[in-house]
Amino acid sequence: MNVGFVGTGNMGGVLVQALLNSAALKPEQVTVHNRTPAKAERLAGLHPGIRVARSAAEAAADRDILFICVKPLEYKAVLDEIAPVAKRETIVVSIASPVLIRHLEQKLECKIAKVIPSITNFIRGGAALCMYGCRMAERDIECIETLLRAISAPLRIEERHVRITSDISSIGPAFLAFFLQQFIDAAVGKTGISREEATRLAAEMTLGTGRLLTEGGFSPESLQERVCVPGGITEKALSLLRSRVDGMFTEVIEATHRKYEEDLTKVKAMLGH
Repeated sequence: MNVGFVGTGNMGGVLVQALLNSAALKPEQVTVHNRTPAKAERLAGLHPGIRVARSAAEAAADRDILFICVKPLEYKAVLDEIAPVAKRETIVVSIASPVLIRHLEQKLECKIAKVIPSITNFIRGGAALCMYGCRMAERDIECIETLLRAISAPLRIEERHVRITSDISSIGPAFLAFFLQQFIDAAVGKTGISREEATRLAAEMTLGTGRLLTEGGFSPESLQERVCVPGGITEKALSLLRSRVDGMFTEVIEATHRKYEEDLTKVKAMLGH
């Protein structure tokens, strides 16, 4: 299997390194291209055997799978460049939520998939959100999901839910890290506990909580109930939290959806409806 990557920035770089570190791919199977050559060269330096392509077309030529990991408004240039060289049987995988599958199928004759990864995939955790175009056969889908299973839990979703599922799966780690940072800052400021110790405790707590929710049979509601003693410290703290965050996550989702719609409008103007 020969796999190409166009774009090796934040998420492109995470995907390349996760797939290599998990041994799902060998460096000799990977070709990368980035418009900033130093980024691609840095990956090749970390994983000797990776081939660095000078152009998106070179990265796409003769690949079994091609991941496009660029910003939404950079897609037209990439698609125009790879269209003449990408084979019909190549599986092109987009990781940009506002670039719809139909946009890609209009521009390319390839098989089209859409995968939204997460930073958690770097340590072989979290989900990878999967959507597939009409040209994808079941064997093609299994090929993609076999690759992704090495670094994630592949979950098939409807494309119309790509934004909210991405909010939870892909943006969620940043939201959670923000709350942990606030918790740590307050702990350090009010009690004098060292930042290192508070951070370690918060990280271990988060890891354990995740396991309770995935392996321990708890839901978010039942976990709160188990920890919370009526009239106790936890109940007092949760009451304060509920009063402060009431409606906040609805506003967060509304904000991410507004930005998505803005980006989608720009992509439609660029690639067509």
